[in-house]
Amino acid sequence: MSVAIITGSAGLIGSESAEFFAELGFDVVGIDNDMRAYFFGQESSTRWNLSHLQQKLGSRYTHYDVDIRDIAAINNIFERYGDSISLVIHTAAQPSHDWAAREPHTDFAVNATGTLNVLEATRQYSPDAVFIFTSTNKVYGDAPNYLPLVELDTRWEIDPDHTYHNGIREDMSIDQNLHSIFGASKVAADILVQEYGRYFGMKTACFRGGCLTGPRHSGAQLHGFLAYLMKCTVTGMPYTVFGYKGKQVRDNIHSADLVNAFYHFYQNPRSAEVYNIGGGRFSNCSMLEAIELCQTVSGRELQWSYAEQNRIGDHIWWISDISKFSEHYPSWQLRYDVKAILEQMLETNAERWLKEA
Repeated sequence: MSVAIITGSAGLIGSESAEFFAELGFDVVGIDNDMRAYFFGQESSTRWNLSHLQQKLGSRYTHYDVDIRDIAAINNIFERYGDSISLVIHTAAQPSHDWAAREPHTDFAVNATGTLNVLEATRQYSPDAVFIFTSTNKVYGDAPNYLPLVELDTRWEIDPDHTYHNGIREDMSIDQNLHSIFGASKVAADILVQEYGRYFGMKTACFRGGCLTGPRHSGAQLHGFLAYLMKCTVTGMPYTVFGYKGKQVRDNIHSADLVNAFYHFYQNPRSAEVYNIGGGRFSNCSMLEAIELCQTVSGRELQWSYAEQNRIGDHIWWISDISKFSEHYPSWQLRYDVKAILEQMLETNAERWLKEA
């Protein structure tokens, strides 16, 4: 039986991956120690999602409450399963700009050193496994902010004649710009994943995501804006928009669409690949547009305020050009746009959010 090892298995992408591959017949081994609660507080704990996984998947899911910074513990897990491991999906991370600046050592140890630990364990014990890494568009730093942008009524938009009008491609430089501490640690991890593909010949891919989202997201003020925005709308909690007149644009990809992309890569893997992945032109919104959609979908009014200062390293406009991945895997398609994502978030989480409020 093939084993899929998933780090961050109780998180948004990890849990979606666990269910998806378990249903395909994989034995899923999850690694997650709920660091999200340490990063963002108990209200952002993923324990609820872990309980859901264990109940739904039963014996198809084995959980290890292990920190990816613990080399010995990670090696023990990989040694235990060895050659039966055919897939590694590495989603565990510290995901916030602002939090990274508070504890740079922790951020780098989790994002960069933790990735190295999982990569090296894969190379030592299961070198033929496909290795998928959830990287980030923040590896490009603030380079997107220097694109020729036009201010519209509810959003910033790129000049229609620009080469990136369909979205930002993988050929954008990651050098000589402001990344934030978080962006720098993810750059290190991203390059490591590529290098293990090129140098050691492993089957690796970096998926540089825009906003990854979905009903499983334990959204917090510092990370997971769409889930947190809908949570605030439903519960009446106040929300703050930071900078850019609330017109900053993000593409949003549903976790199910992303994991389906992982599956396509797993079926026909390549080495040292890099893909910008997100909702593209199909699924994107500005903050102002997201607020309006949340209010429309929920039938409630969001209590929000505006802070002039933007977050350091934050993007004004990001839409992913997903054409490279689509060219490599033409049968993959996006299914969920922003409105559909918000509707599913509301249906899945409203009752739990209101109990927690």
